[in-house]
Amino acid sequence: MFFRSYLGPVFAAIVPLLLFAFLRMTESLDPLVVLPKGHFYIVTFVALLGALFAITVGVAGSRLRNSKVKVLSLAFLSLAAAFAVHGLSTPNFLIHSTHLPGVAAQISIFLAAFWLWLSSFPADHRWSEILSRGHRLLLPVWTVLLLSAGIVSMLFPHLADWIQVDSRPVNVLLTSTIVLFNTITMYRYYRSYKYSQFPLQLSIVYSAGWLITSQLIMQLGESWRVSWWIYHFLLLASMIVMITGLYRQYALKHSLSDAIRALFTTDPIERITNCLSPSVKALIVATESKDRYTAGHNFRVALYALKLAEELRLRPEQLRAVAQGTIIHDIGKIQIPDPILNKPGKLTPGEREVIEKHTVRGYEMCKNLGFMKDELSIIRSHHEKWDGSGYPDQLQGEQIPFMARIVAVADVYDALTSNRAYRTAWSHEEAISFLQKNSGTHFDPSCVEAWIQLCDRDSSVYQYPAMMIHEDSAMVSTGERKFV
Repeated sequence: MFFRSYLGPVFAAIVPLLLFAFLRMTESLDPLVVLPKGHFYIVTFVALLGALFAITVGVAGSRLRNSKVKVLSLAFLSLAAAFAVHGLSTPNFLIHSTHLPGVAAQISIFLAAFWLWLSSFPADHRWSEILSRGHRLLLPVWTVLLLSAGIVSMLFPHLADWIQVDSRPVNVLLTSTIVLFNTITMYRYYRSYKYSQFPLQLSIVYSAGWLITSQLIMQLGESWRVSWWIYHFLLLASMIVMITGLYRQYALKHSLSDAIRALFTTDPIERITNCLSPSVKALIVATESKDRYTAGHNFRVALYALKLAEELRLRPEQLRAVAQGTIIHDIGKIQIPDPILNKPGKLTPGEREVIEKHTVRGYEMCKNLGFMKDELSIIRSHHEKWDGSGYPDQLQGEQIPFMARIVAVADVYDALTSNRAYRTAWSHEEAISFLQKNSGTHFDPSCVEAWIQLCDRDSSVYQYPAMMIHEDSAMVSTGERKFV
């Protein structure tokens, strides 16, 4: 859909700016509308919604050891507090005319942009690590600072005269910084959204875009003109879309803490379960009911394949396809008779032929369920071989879809390092030796090389799935983990 593509947020940010420009060029359509009370009510509503979102996220995330959740809360708490000062200092409403409303408005957008930018950093970034050290004090200390600054500014509004936000150098620097921060935020959160499809991530993208437009209108507009009022309604829309995104995020998990945690989780198992669609989860349940080993195998392979895909720098939407396609790559096995599927000894040629049909059967099943091309390519082609001797289509080399080549390495690695009825598991070193020996015949050499480099650099890549997901493990359709 248009509004879920990157064009949606860009369109939503540009259209109000074009409307503003049109009104500014047409003086008859841009009269003065001096409504101090109306201004106060709109600003107050924006501040209340911002505070509601900040408090909700802050409370839900209070038990989570995740500084990024608190930073997200701080962004909208800052916007709410500073914008409340903007409303309370409306000229000739509660106090006389001062520079405070303009200063407070720009500070509100700058602080929101700054904290949103910080929340977009990955968990292992230096800034994220610094914030995580004092995450317990972060929210209460910043809240006290905001309240103190708000009270002082209302008691001594003339102090705002020292902050020269209207001077040319400060004006340009402030606006440029806000545009830069929010552009980076939009890019990072949209990339995350393409992977996980979380509603709140898309809401943040829209909100950041409207913060950019609001800042530009604030700088270029004239107070009380019709065009000047646009940015107030943009900030109101920003708060409404955040509340809506939070509600939709809650609906996914039925637990606000789990919903917020899912946004920033670094746990590899949660990363996969969080991005699975209901149709994929239903197929996983069907797999578990047929064969617990196949379910555990699929999940481990999905973890290996996802890490390998990241190493090969696949895009976020491709990572999502890898996760969803790999975790059901053997779904066709649910149509194979149990005596053949679970036979402990060597298969006859006829039985081998039946087993090999699982790729096409899974492909046909998922094709009719509306799965996309990338996921289907994994299901159908993960047993193709680089030299063309695989099945079902005897594809060769780069004829084999790239994602299927990735999964082929992960699939065989897990099969070798897992216990089977007819043999014990191989060691990691033995499995790596097998992959190297068959690189260029069975496997894409670039995928084998990337897997070896990844495992050498971080042993948890292969140790964690093997430790957490055993042959008798099960994944339920709610996306939770149950290891028995």
